Order: sequence, then structure tokens, then C-alpha cells
Amino acid sequence: MSQLATAARSTTTAGPPDDDLAAQTRGLTKRFGSQVAVDDLDLAVPRGAVYGFLGPNGSGKTTTIRMLLGLVEPTAGTRSLLGLPIPDRATEALHRVGALVEGPAFHPYLSGRSNLLRLDSADILADPRTARHRVDAALDRVGLLAAAGKRYRAYSLGMRQRLAIAGALLAPRDLLVLDEPTNGLDPQGTREVRSLIGSLASDGATVLVSSHLLAEVEQICTHLGVMREGRMVAQGTTVEVRGGGTTTLQLHTAQPERAVAVLEGLGVTDVATAHGEVRGAPGTLEPEAVVAALVAAGVGVRSFTVGRPSLEDLFVSLTGEGFDVSG
Repeated sequence: MSQLATAARSTTTAGPPDDDLAAQTRGLTKRFGSQVAVDDLDLAVPRGAVYGFLGPNGSGKTTTIRMLLGLVEPTAGTRSLLGLPIPDRATEALHRVGALVEGPAFHPYLSGRSNLLRLDSADILADPRTARHRVDAALDRVGLLAAAGKRYRAYSLGMRQRLAIAGALLAPRDLLVLDEPTNGLDPQGTREVRSLIGSLASDGATVLVSSHLLAEVEQICTHLGVMREGRMVAQGTTVEVRGGGTTTLQLHTAQPERAVAVLEGLGVTDVATAHGEVRGAPGTLEPEAVVAALVAAGVGVRSFTVGRPSLEDLFVSLTGEGFDVSG
């Protein structure tokens, strides 16, 4: 269900977690002194989704992720992972969750394999007798098995991010939480991580990915949540959120003034013109009827398109800030 405006919510006690959701918050709030970092947040990540968690820097994404993982205690509200309340059943839930928060941290002088072996040894539930098998399986999963013996400091940025994701895959995971997994990567590294996220989702894992790269999100995410100043301003399937924008028409003509008069006469709203281009909101008008009226009025139509605003335009309208749309 699309939420294009956040309304005040009830302060009654929340019910049990929804088992159909891999991650859920209700009224989640975090204050740091007088600053409200996350404000009455209802997050809903369906099982099996690739959920793009979006918003400008400082919008509360990372703080929300830290609260979900039990790294930060909320001021108010509830949270759950895989249908299990946090922190009451955190040990049970987090063993099924892999996470990459604020970039990888490994020993530069150790190989990729040695770094993962050290990480695996910190898992009290892991059998040390099968550690090498788990590590190599995780390395193979992210395409790094051939580089397993190479020192971490010799890894490219894309390889480092993939190694961090491998660390999150040392045990079977039902949910992966990736905070800015393509941060600082070149286009090749970004493509590598994007492909990996897609393959993890196709294997049945739910992926919550925080990002500011709209081009990447648009290609891989089935669901979106948009944060602004600590609040959720839009949430739903990608189609639902994209559908929140107003349909617009775009016309190129040598007679823009005459075109404006025709469009306004038809009931097109928000008509504006610049450099031979005319834009407006046609509402329920059929494009064929608009073009026919323009031609009948002697307006030469060089091109005519109808569509919704781009994902970038929509997010700027929701958040009031620009996003990095490069891939």
C-alpha cells in the first residue's frame, strides 16, 4: 500500500510482529538529545523482496538499520526481524540475518580467506571443523574464490564490498541488510554488487538495501521505502511508489503559445512552456484526443509524449533534495 504522506499514528500498544514481513517497525523513534533522527517509523519489508531503502544523507536510514539489528536502542516503538521481536529474541533472529553496515572492515595484511576465517571463528554457533568449507563456499558465492589467497589490501573496492557480503553469507541467511553496498565503487564494482544482490534474491533471500543510487535501485528493487528527515514519506512496491507521481505530457512545437491555449482549453493543468517545449498535466484526457485537438487548431506537433515523472523527479518531490542517479 503506497504511503505518499505520513499521517499521525495511534499511540496504542503494537500487536505481535507480522510473520509475512522479513523486517518490521511500528512507531520506531530515536532521539539524540533534542534531535529526532527517526520519527514514528513504520517500516514493512515483505519476505522475498529486494527492498530499496532510500533517502538523502541524514534522513535516518542508517540509524533505522542499526536499531533493527539491535546495535542502537530506540527511544520508542517496536521492531522485529523474520517475525521475531528485537531485542527479546535477537539471538535467534540475528543468526539468520547477514548485515553490512557502513562499509567493510578487514585486516589489510591478511588474505580474503584468512579474514573470513577470523570472522567465522567469532560465531559461537559455527562448527570450527567445517570453517574452511563455509568460507570457500561464501567466497565462491561472491565470485572471489580465485582471489581467496590475495591480501585484502590488494583487493579493488568492488572486491572488498563483495568480500564483506561473503562475510554476511558464512551461515545460511534468510535476510540480508546491506547499508550502501555500492558506496564509493566505480561503475564496474557497482555492476558486480548489483548482480550479486540480484542472484541472492533469486535464491530466496530477502534483501534490504540502503542506497542513494537511484539507477541501481530502479533495476533491482521490487519494493521501495523513502525517508525524509526521519520519517517515511513513501512505501510500497516499486510500481506503487512510481505511480505516486502525476502524469505529464511533453510537447515540442514551433507554436508554443497557440499550443498552450489549446491545452488550457482542453482542461490540461499546470501548463508551462520553455524553448519550444510545452508541459502540462492531462489528467484523464486521452493522448489521441489532445494530439487531434492540437492538429485541428493548426499546431505543428514535432513530438508528443505522455508519462510519469522519472524516479529522480519523484524522489526530489518527496524529499526536497537531489539524489545521485549515476550507476
